[in-house]
Amino acid sequence: MTAQIVPTEMFFTRGVGVHKHSLQSFEVALRQAGIAAYNLVTVSSIFPPKCKIVSRAKGVAKLKPGGIVHCVLAECRTNEPYRLAAAGIGLALPANRDDFGYISEHHGFGLTHKHCGDHVEDMAASMLATTYGLDLDPETAYDKRREIYKSKKLVVKTQATVQTAQGDKNGLWTTVVAAAVFVYD
Repeated sequence: MTAQIVPTEMFFTRGVGVHKHSLQSFEVALRQAGIAAYNLVTVSSIFPPKCKIVSRAKGVAKLKPGGIVHCVLAECRTNEPYRLAAAGIGLALPANRDDFGYISEHHGFGLTHKHCGDHVEDMAASMLATTYGLDLDPETAYDKRREIYKSKKLVVKTQATVQTAQGDKNGLWTTVVAAAVFVYD
């Protein structure tokens, strides 16, 4: 049986890149986010029990160029002038640190920074709440659901990192990325 690797730390990052080629705009966005030097492997949305959230600087300092790095990644690209692109990562932490939390990602067009941030926080909190058997109507306003989560002491904290940008006015590729990056000791 193979041993499982469980992240001990995680950091958030984001970036935007503009270039005449789509792939290179993605690379520029990763550079701005500080994670271009790694082989990124996207994973699903579980925040490990007892995992610590650290600063980007502290997390990147523990990574080695060329290393395989696991992350939850959201990205959005456009070459349409002025089209609003958004990428966001949300996190919901449980009240009990021995339980796992949820990370959500979303990317799309026309979302403001606030709308994307609220959306990913809501998704992460909703997913976490369902693990405790709480299944609320998704049409209920997030603020009302958030109060229910807190009153039942299920979700202790939510947060988001979001990157938005308007497409380059000259039609160059514009890419936005947001990521939750895992670090192992």
